[in-house]
Amino acid sequence: MHIVDISALYSPTGGGIRTYTQRKLRIAESLGQRMTVIAPGADNSVEQFGTARLISIRSPRFPLDRSYFYFESDAVIHAALDAENPDFVEASSPWGSATAVAEWQGKAPRALIMHADPLSAWAYRWLEGMVSRKTIDRGFDWFWRHLRRLDAHFDMVVCASPSLAGRMTAGGLSHVHTIPMGVDPGVFSPAHRDPALRARLLARCELPESATLLLGIGRFSPEKRWPLIIAGAVAAGYSRPLGLVLVGDGHGRTAVLRAVGENPHIQLLSPIGDRHEMARLMASADLLVHGANAETFGMVQAEALASGLPLVVPDEGGAADQALPGLGLRYAAGDAASAATVIGEAIAQLPTLSANARAAAAGTRTMDAHFRDLFAAYETQLATARAA
Repeated sequence: MHIVDISALYSPTGGGIRTYTQRKLRIAESLGQRMTVIAPGADNSVEQFGTARLISIRSPRFPLDRSYFYFESDAVIHAALDAENPDFVEASSPWGSATAVAEWQGKAPRALIMHADPLSAWAYRWLEGMVSRKTIDRGFDWFWRHLRRLDAHFDMVVCASPSLAGRMTAGGLSHVHTIPMGVDPGVFSPAHRDPALRARLLARCELPESATLLLGIGRFSPEKRWPLIIAGAVAAGYSRPLGLVLVGDGHGRTAVLRAVGENPHIQLLSPIGDRHEMARLMASADLLVHGANAETFGMVQAEALASGLPLVVPDEGGAADQALPGLGLRYAAGDAASAATVIGEAIAQLPTLSANARAAAAGTRTMDAHFRDLFAAYETQLATARAA
């Protein structure tokens, strides 16, 4: 089966989607699939992953985040699909590229992968505390109508977390499938814990080894809500010694720096491209903290659990789905005071949480399991379409 993924959200410097896409390219051949990912980029290029290919089409830069690009027109997408003649098509963004895939005249069945949750990332965050979620949904009914139109043209709408799937179904979509994602196999493990690295990071935060090391990883952009996490960590730190290390960068860096101020106990690290270095960092921290309630799965949280690192996350979105009982705690999304309280509670329970997370780490679902389930679902859809 030749699968073509129109991936409008792929960036060579991105985080979870890049990790997901590159693993899909690497594993497709072993799972008996021919995989082609087509993404907007800085130049026209083709990168080989065995028999799989990543095709970059020279495109304009996205103005709000210069590390991303966007397809210049629907015609570009239609021409690429005509040239590839796929058996199955994926669209990896719920915006214009999905509409282009829906309107493509080819006969191949198609799936919309919900790699983004725009309502949680933007509308709910902008208006929280002012009006109810139901009122926001009514105000943004144009977006729900857009999703329902896409649902009518796609054979599958794939969600990686139960909470997102539930919201899509409640919003009137009828082709929703929940296929959880997973982590890179063989990369993350509690065995990578490095006490010397932990001590160096705490020293960088001007704290002794007896302090608690909090870790935050992700793009510096408004929907990740790092200023909220910083405020929560600062408040929690008044009554106990703790350091916070944030790994990332992005167009929201100014807001992050403003929130940090002159606090020596909060340190920023540049993005880490080496997966094994990231695995060592995760295994060496004490708690992973996260602010975004718009995650569609929570890749960083899954990687933390595979590293034996317990979680403190908001009580909405894919990150919340990762914080199973005994492996992490949830605070009220968007509430820095709640985050501070729950960080304190997690530190008080840290011996138990850490032991539970280390014991459960080996059972963390892998991306390979995700792709086996995903491709099997595609095979079923393709067989049904051919029979029809």
